[in-house]
Amino acid sequence: MYSWLMFVATGVGPYSGQCVHFKHFAPEPKTYAVNRYDFEAWRHWGIIDAQLAKHRYMLGDAYTLIDMAVWGWARAVPFILGPDAWAKLPNVKRLLDEISARPAAQRAEALKTRHSFKTDMDDDARKALFPQNARLVA
Repeated sequence: MYSWLMFVATGVGPYSGQCVHFKHFAPEPKTYAVNRYDFEAWRHWGIIDAQLAKHRYMLGDAYTLIDMAVWGWARAVPFILGPDAWAKLPNVKRLLDEISARPAAQRAEALKTRHSFKTDMDDDARKALFPQNARLVA
């Protein structure tokens, strides 16, 4: 269990996050960075999908903390990897759908409707998210 949890925390999370950053938010997307992080995100998600091809859940027949951790990131897979991702990761999609049907997951998803969040990526948002970019202007 700890190994899979660390896999999600130190692999899936960081590579997916960097993939999103360089694909969607970097001021000047660099081909090398997009290629590197897209490749690694796909590689990590492929490992998760292969594990789920063998088992209902990440550790077998029991729903565990690992499945919750995977679910948290899996909700963003189309944004991370692209709209065709589910065709290539059917077992991750199966897990996502099953967990999303749970009342606790639905309550977690509903939190975003109870609070207002800024969703547009304007100059103020970029300054807040990427303060280091001010050094590029100087």
